[in-house]
Amino acid sequence: MGLLYLLALLVSITGMVMLDRRFRLFFWADRRRAAIILPIGVVFFLVWDLLGIGTGIFFRGETSFMTGLQVAPELPIEEVFFLTLLCYLTMNLFGAARHTLGRVSRRGTGAAEVSGR
Repeated sequence: MGLLYLLALLVSITGMVMLDRRFRLFFWADRRRAAIILPIGVVFFLVWDLLGIGTGIFFRGETSFMTGLQVAPELPIEEVFFLTLLCYLTMNLFGAARHTLGRVSRRGTGAAEVSGR
């Protein structure tokens, strides 16, 4: 049972990859940019976590769903995968919003041209 949370995170990340691939939202839109942005986001939040741990604000909760493996004191391995999921989800949402707003904008421009405005 100790791997359940990590497994759920991995399944969720796989879902993000599949959505990205299907709709070309992040990595499939620009691999080079995505390969830079995703690690920067994860590292930013890891530093944030480490600062929170260092000041006593954050601490690792005990649960049977986690592996018990730690990257650093009070920083479970699952946190790295959670932050990866969080950043990937954010970038997929950004890509989807940009795609949707682009379609709406193009549709609005086309309608204005047809009506003679």
